[in-house]
Amino acid sequence: MDFEFSDQQQAIREAILKLCAGFDADYWRQRDQDGRFPDDFVKALAADGWLGIAMPEAYGGSGLGLTEAAIMMQAIAESGAALSGASAVHMNIFGPNPIAVFGSEEQKRRMLPPLIRGEVRTCFAVTEPDAGLDTTQLRTRADRAGDHYVVHGRKVWISTAQVADKMVLIARTTPRESCARPSDGLSLFYTDLDRRHVEVREIDKMGRKCVDTNELLIEGLCVPVADRIGEEGQGFRYLLHGLNPERILIGAEAVGIGRVALARASAYARERVVFGRPIGQNQGIQHPLAECWMALEAANLMVFRAASLYDRGKPCGAEANAAKFLGAEAGFQACTRAVMTHGGYGYAKEFHVERFLREVMIARIAPVSPELILCYIAERVLGLPKSY
Repeated sequence: MDFEFSDQQQAIREAILKLCAGFDADYWRQRDQDGRFPDDFVKALAADGWLGIAMPEAYGGSGLGLTEAAIMMQAIAESGAALSGASAVHMNIFGPNPIAVFGSEEQKRRMLPPLIRGEVRTCFAVTEPDAGLDTTQLRTRADRAGDHYVVHGRKVWISTAQVADKMVLIARTTPRESCARPSDGLSLFYTDLDRRHVEVREIDKMGRKCVDTNELLIEGLCVPVADRIGEEGQGFRYLLHGLNPERILIGAEAVGIGRVALARASAYARERVVFGRPIGQNQGIQHPLAECWMALEAANLMVFRAASLYDRGKPCGAEANAAKFLGAEAGFQACTRAVMTHGGYGYAKEFHVERFLREVMIARIAPVSPELILCYIAERVLGLPKSY
């Protein structure tokens, strides 16, 4: 059992941190203020080939695993970019996974290289206003009409739709009442985000201002059959294949945010002198920060255990959910403690930690609530009866 990264993996982390050094905390504070999408940051990652880190080499990717992708995303967050930086490229890392796994050879060659080169941006159009976390209740429908589908419906909490050219879209192609199981009859598409038929309404939110979040109103969108991934009606199964990687990456990013917040809090505690001594000399400051470090490191072990299981083709549902839960909780506690360590200055934007706290909240909420993760572990691991 080896808990160390390989030389190649360590080199990935160092290369990402070096690239991110060109986009310092003040850069991200400015993006938080002006809301401008970090195009230059994304282009820098694309230029060095990082957007395809987990995509097959045959289509321009690096052919590496989820472990390497998690290392990359964690380093982005830990650099001080937090989720403003990570979310700007997060979709490119896990979003094309259903195409790479279930798409035809023609689709892979047509769809993946532009994403990997950073020429095309996509968004993930799954969640809906009335369905919440119950994906089987999705109401957006795609009606077959010859060689295309006509899509009508609504999606919500869709990140990067303001700047996206494409979208991964799930819609019902068979009425729910005609299906043997609620999860049947949903189909997955990768298609143009045609703004003539898709109204994109931005949601004003608490943090991560430079990476937009939106509601989509879809009316009469024509989607070619050639843009359907895999078999009709099997979209839910394809979607599930990407859920564990997403949870693992979110956990990795949350640990990264917690680490940068903890580093800033520790530095401040060493420098801030009150009553003739640095506040970091007081156990009331030391002990909570030490607890945060331990929680972050424990969560990190679960993140990379889950990633290792996934890369080896082993079941990892419990570990992936635990990684997301533990990473988000540890990250949140570290960011909260960083604000409190700074005292009143923690509330000031110039010290950055308040931004980390606002952004780490996303990792607690999305893509699944902590309560549902607890239910999953209770039922699937402990064998307890379903509670909902």
